[in-house]
Amino acid sequence: MHISSLYGDYSIGSFGKNALRFIDFLKDNGFSVWQVLPFTVADEHNSPYKSVSAFGGNPYFVDLEKLFEEGLLTETELKGAAQKSPWACEFERLSKERLPLLKKAYSRFKDIDSVDKFMSEHPHIEEFCRFMTLREQNGNKMWQEWTENEITDRDTLGMWRFIQYEFYTQWAQVKNYAAKKGVSIIGDIPIYVSDDSCDVRENPALFKVNSKGYPEKVAGVPPDYFAADGQLWGNPLYDWDAMKADDFKWWRERMKHTLEMFDGVRIDHFRAIESYWAVDSSEKTAKNGKWLKGPGMDFVNAIREGNEDKIIIAEDLGDITDDVRRLVNESGFPGMRILQFAFLDGSDSIHLPHNYIKNSVAYTGTHDNNTIFGYLWECSDDERRRMLEYCNFTGDDWGKASPWLIRSIFASVSDLAIIPIQDFLMYGSDTRINKPGIAQGNWSYRVTEDQLMNADREFFKNLNRIYKRY
Repeated sequence: MHISSLYGDYSIGSFGKNALRFIDFLKDNGFSVWQVLPFTVADEHNSPYKSVSAFGGNPYFVDLEKLFEEGLLTETELKGAAQKSPWACEFERLSKERLPLLKKAYSRFKDIDSVDKFMSEHPHIEEFCRFMTLREQNGNKMWQEWTENEITDRDTLGMWRFIQYEFYTQWAQVKNYAAKKGVSIIGDIPIYVSDDSCDVRENPALFKVNSKGYPEKVAGVPPDYFAADGQLWGNPLYDWDAMKADDFKWWRERMKHTLEMFDGVRIDHFRAIESYWAVDSSEKTAKNGKWLKGPGMDFVNAIREGNEDKIIIAEDLGDITDDVRRLVNESGFPGMRILQFAFLDGSDSIHLPHNYIKNSVAYTGTHDNNTIFGYLWECSDDERRRMLEYCNFTGDDWGKASPWLIRSIFASVSDLAIIPIQDFLMYGSDTRINKPGIAQGNWSYRVTEDQLMNADREFFKNLNRIYKRY
């Protein structure tokens, strides 16, 4: 469950008291791991997977009630930020109102020395704050079109530095609380960044971009289970030769930053480390691309060094070859097993729970999948028959089969079994958080506290007890 989906009163989930309550909820129900999506600034479609920075944190996650308690917001301002609905993130409203509100909080903030110290210890975040300030000075154009490259708006720079200080300070409090409760938190690293990003502007030699900073080939994946035309992500590709020349310094720093925030991390689209799909930037779909060789074990060895005690999950989904499988095995990182992929064609798939291995993470589905209940309703009759037969569901009302399917991943040998919050609630496809290949209408799902408290918590508590997953 992403932070954005957490319940609360201010249009989106945050790093406040409800995050602590959710950790208590997990502990009380026998769960020991909470996996989140990337904390990066989301793009214009609210996706956290194509950000303006690999290091900067999403301002919307800064908790307003904490700012009120610190005397940085008035009661009137806090009440004015109250949400209209608890059911979905109010992104349009947030885009208009949240930064001006945080700027008011900054105007009352006095502890500049603490901010300066934090920035001196986190130069990539300082770079991000300067980037966002220049972006505003240049009318929010892409950085490749900027005409002004010296900061004149010190107030906006101060605001961004304040926001990032509050973001990371508040998150550290949540993370420390989880550690005391015995709950590990796993983060997520998007494999790519946006071409309109601080990372590309500061390090153009590490990316395959032209002299003006625009990519000539972009990232995506070929036609697959999710999209008949493939997925054209549009991110610039890495210049892996240049990255290898300095021993993957930028990636090492990215991993260090991320694993200071979390107990472990999932590397999105790990198969691109073996081979990545490259598409001409002029193409309208991802169909006409080609596979190019990635950095392989040189990259793995670089990011693993110093992080041997951390959980690093390889997202090995999609068009997977024997070479990709060999790389995952050699890396030692656990791969992913997705129950919804197990029944597509009747084969003895690696995603069937009896084929799982111990060094893997089992999921009913990811943020890109339907919910398990929604999948049951929308899959073919053959798939549904195979699913029900596999989990030994014999009732007439297959709408009640979700718990039987969920049980199968808890009972598997995978070291970790993770379910989306929607599957905990047994909800349908109307609560799906993302549909890959479709830009609009994603990422807004939120849960309410009442929904959590009214779920069948005893069922999951018993699963965790029976299968020794406490």
